[in-house]
Amino acid sequence: MNDRTRILAAVGTTVLLFLGIQLGALALLEPFTESGRQAVDDPENPINSILYVGVMLVATGLMLAAFRYDLDWLIRLLLVGVSVMISWYVFAELVPAVVAPFVSDGVASALAIVASLAVGAALLWYPEWYVIDGAGVVMGAGAAALFGISFGLLPALVLLSVLAVYDAISVYGTEHMLDLAEGVMDLKIPVVLVVPMTLSYSYLAAGSTDDALEDGSAGTEADTEAADGGTVSDAQPEASAVDADEAPEKDSETDAGALDRDALFIGLGDAVIPTILVASAAAFLDVGVLAVPGIALNLPALGASLGTIAGLLVLMYMVLEGRAHAGLPLLNGGAIGGYLLGALASGLSIATAIGL
Repeated sequence: MNDRTRILAAVGTTVLLFLGIQLGALALLEPFTESGRQAVDDPENPINSILYVGVMLVATGLMLAAFRYDLDWLIRLLLVGVSVMISWYVFAELVPAVVAPFVSDGVASALAIVASLAVGAALLWYPEWYVIDGAGVVMGAGAAALFGISFGLLPALVLLSVLAVYDAISVYGTEHMLDLAEGVMDLKIPVVLVVPMTLSYSYLAAGSTDDALEDGSAGTEADTEAADGGTVSDAQPEASAVDADEAPEKDSETDAGALDRDALFIGLGDAVIPTILVASAAAFLDVGVLAVPGIALNLPALGASLGTIAGLLVLMYMVLEGRAHAGLPLLNGGAIGGYLLGALASGLSIATAIGL
């Protein structure tokens, strides 16, 4: 493939992965609500968001300590276990709906358990990029739906805003997100989405991730433990100014460096966190409902979805230019902006849209 085709394919694949997580979360809202999967008693309480961030910070510290003391295997087992748990939440709703006409409820439940265990087994013994991505979409959709029904509009907006600021600080300031990313990337677990840029790429055969164009990082939450990622580039910092004669050469070198990669890596949290607002809008706003078979969707949720994709496209452009950037400020900012536009288009006031 030529460079243009590789770029378009990578961007298109990334957008499809994000859409898969968003649509999956929207499809799971009603089943999760009916099954009582809501994690908190009062989803409208913004303190829930602060508690989540606190748990995430503690989990981040524990993971960094585990990497420091060579306990990578423990983190891998823990996150594979979380993948199995969230996969079971998803399959427990989807499998019976598919096989119910043919088997008993007990058999359907057993098949859901087998499917979730198969996800864990594949991650442990054959974590190729398509296994990672498949598990990531299932895990991301399930986590976003769980958070979506557990965080009302105001808590969701608070969560996205705080995490966007935290992501920027942890990437540009303390840079501890980069250390966390380096640790989790080599574990080959679905805290990242892997987007190949060559047809022959193998995640299993890849060595160190030091040369990855984009790294993701993860955090965990007490009950659902969804990944939270920051997006960075490994390109060298650009000089503050260059001579006019040198600029084309610099740009050429940057472009070549950006394309000289076999794959892009995007934190799963970069897809999950903004999707929480998409799911929350669909779950808690009964306005501007759109007739889309199989999913709960309204104009504010659609706006949040489109805003996330717009932020993703800007992020991908910046990454492919070889510029370092945190992911959540753009992605969460796009989701919030799109959500507010969709809410206004539905006739809601700003106060109602932000949950006041």
